[in-house]
Amino acid sequence: MVNSLKRVLVKRPDKGFAVKDYEKWHYTAPLDLEEAQREHDAFTEIMRNEGVEVLYHPEYQPEHADSIFTYDPAIITDEGAIIFQMGKRLRKGEEKPMERRLKELDIPIHYRIHGEATVEGGDTLWLDEETLALGQGFRTNKTGLVQMKEALEPIGIKVIPVDLPYFYGPEACLHLMSLISYADHDLAVIYSPLFPVPFWKLLRVRGVDMIDVSEEEFNKMGTNILALGPRNIMILDCVPETQSRLEEVGCQVHTYKGVEISLKTEGGPTCLTRPILRTR
Repeated sequence: MVNSLKRVLVKRPDKGFAVKDYEKWHYTAPLDLEEAQREHDAFTEIMRNEGVEVLYHPEYQPEHADSIFTYDPAIITDEGAIIFQMGKRLRKGEEKPMERRLKELDIPIHYRIHGEATVEGGDTLWLDEETLALGQGFRTNKTGLVQMKEALEPIGIKVIPVDLPYFYGPEACLHLMSLISYADHDLAVIYSPLFPVPFWKLLRVRGVDMIDVSEEEFNKMGTNILALGPRNIMILDCVPETQSRLEEVGCQVHTYKGVEISLKTEGGPTCLTRPILRTR
């Protein structure tokens, strides 16, 4: 999650994003497409300035406003991509365009989640190169867990299930990564009131220091940060307490304005990116 980010796939907001029926998507307010595009351009420019190659997912996907969140339809392993099946009904259908784009980038397909299984990227959290935590909530089901083990265990990757709380129910977006992001191999931000106790204990055993985000800043996605490298991170510009605490422990923090692309749509900097390549 924190090795140096070299290549990333993003989707610039288009007419498919700026839906009029925003409440149907669980967005909090109408969307301004031009402002969203300005925010997204500034967001990607930060990554470019840090040496990241920014690639685009240009396929127009009407009726798929959430396709801007490229983290969710797939994950990349050393053996190739795993193409997911979305747990959110409105997001079903994003998988094929993502697969087409990854093939265009010469990324082989290692596995496809299939049948009744659902997995979303927001429930996938690498603990290290050989261990993946997988959230078990409304977006990723038990059959998805079985298939992820089938895909990953033969290539030496252990999959650890993490049970998620009910929160606001199936219509709200609560992924595992809603509750935690890594800033370094041994540093994470979390929201403890919703955090699973067994998983908290596991992280402590693994030597991970955890910064606890306040309720106010959790509601502004203070737990959603994107690591460009160890202690070199991106975060929304509206969580000053979290930013200050990260800077106190030696993090270089880049902030971006994300009213349209993040706050209204419940998707932070991690959600907006699909890392393709990270290196030590």
